[in-house]
Amino acid sequence: MKLKGAQVVIEVLKEMGVDTIFGIPGGAVIPIYDALYDSDIRHILATHEQMAAHMADGYARVTGRVGVCFATSGPGSTNLVTGIANAYMDSVPVVAITGQVPTNLIGKDAFQEVDITGITMPITKHNFIVKSPDKLADTIRQAFAIAKSGRPGPVLVDIPKDIQNADIEYVKGIGDSIDIKNDINGVVSQKELDKAIELILQSKKPVIFAGGGVIWGEASEELIEFAEKTNIPVATSLMGLGCFPEDHPLSLGLIGMHGSRFANLAVYKSDLVIAIGTRFSDRVAGKAGGLAPNAKIIHIDIDPAELGKNIEVDVAVIGKVKEALKLLTDKLPFIERKEWLEEISFLREKHGLKYKNDEVLRPQWIVEKIQQLSNDDLIIATEVGQNQMWAAQYYKFKQPRTFVTSGGLGTMGFGLPAAIGAQVGKPDKRVVNIAGDGSLRMNIHALETAAVYNIPVITVLLNNQTLGMVRQWQNLLYDKRFSQTDLNANLNFAKLANDFGVEGIRVTTKEEFEKAFRKAYSENRPFMIECIIDKDEMVLPFIPAGGTVENTIG
Repeated sequence: MKLKGAQVVIEVLKEMGVDTIFGIPGGAVIPIYDALYDSDIRHILATHEQMAAHMADGYARVTGRVGVCFATSGPGSTNLVTGIANAYMDSVPVVAITGQVPTNLIGKDAFQEVDITGITMPITKHNFIVKSPDKLADTIRQAFAIAKSGRPGPVLVDIPKDIQNADIEYVKGIGDSIDIKNDINGVVSQKELDKAIELILQSKKPVIFAGGGVIWGEASEELIEFAEKTNIPVATSLMGLGCFPEDHPLSLGLIGMHGSRFANLAVYKSDLVIAIGTRFSDRVAGKAGGLAPNAKIIHIDIDPAELGKNIEVDVAVIGKVKEALKLLTDKLPFIERKEWLEEISFLREKHGLKYKNDEVLRPQWIVEKIQQLSNDDLIIATEVGQNQMWAAQYYKFKQPRTFVTSGGLGTMGFGLPAAIGAQVGKPDKRVVNIAGDGSLRMNIHALETAAVYNIPVITVLLNNQTLGMVRQWQNLLYDKRFSQTDLNANLNFAKLANDFGVEGIRVTTKEEFEKAFRKAYSENRPFMIECIIDKDEMVLPFIPAGGTVENTIG
């Protein structure tokens, strides 16, 4: 049947099972928004395109589906860039659809023209500009297939306005009708598996280092089975939190710059590291060769480019982590490892996370209390900085897709819009955004979106009136030269939230926080709890950049 190009866009999105789009209309996407008017796809109107990208990102992380965002040409599309880069760094499947000036004006500096495919080429898995009407439907189908195949990532589709207005013969497709060539098929090398098995059987002090690839690979159950059969403790990266239950006796929790000293020591003392779906970022690897200096390295990942990129490995297993873990578990015998687990218990007892739990309202206590008061049934989102690390340290994640945070790019302003996207994607769960005042003020206008659509995100703001993580570095590493890190002490975020239509309460004591959180959790509407905390409270332990566990502070 004949449809306008804009109508084809909406029809293909329906083929892909899209139920929600985040975006802002503009001149170059008016035809698409006009076609959206007659559809049953939900649209969430953001107040900035960066927020739309973060909302789509948060939606994708908790649902495992592709998040979708719309923007107009020029500044609309360039405002998506930070959100697209964030999704790229954290391997999140997002499809961004942007409007473009008509094809006859491309390259002529037309009003709101920008080469968004050129701009985003380094930060997308792939991108397209549609220049032929008969390519439109299959291009969008291909964008979805690319976004979620292999190692997930963002894809951008730029659609000129004349293509949106063109008459197109539309033939309905069936969901995943596009086949992506050269995708990883899950078949791993038997030779490499045999090498891995040999190292595991020889090892006396092995650890598993699990990353976000376990979550995107839907391999959490396989990881638990593998760890239990081989009695190998499991440490996680920031992006891997939730892939292995942190109340499990084999859990080491977070490792790296702000991981616990005991977890970092366990990895440091190991003789074998089995890295699964992780890229050994500098925030984990630290000094070259310093993470586990006496250990052999087995690296299992779907992306061949990551194997050996940041750290030298002894065995490289390319393939789907779910398949690789199942094969390893099937071929390995039960292994007891009593002495190693006793040493792990000793390290946990001696070097576990600790903080001063007194009458003062402290961020570590707040994070623990959030988990306690919610019956451990939340999705946690964070901004970036100290708030993010306190959440990662003190909230015990037990299921995948319950932690939404900006890992690779470290995007301040990510948390609130991502939390909104997560709440839209999982309406039966409650989402809490643990925020810092420095990050929150970057996209605080997302509160308006939460209020307008009654999206019941709870923001717990840890307000220390400073750019806390930068101040911490200045305190510890720059002779207390606090350059440009103090913020506006007169800004009352609770009152500001009320002006946006979100109930806000400011608290200064434990009793006030507990009362406020109970109220927020019991009501099905957005809420903000502003917690006044000490600006000198630090995230500890802390390994300075490029250091090892031997350089730990705190």
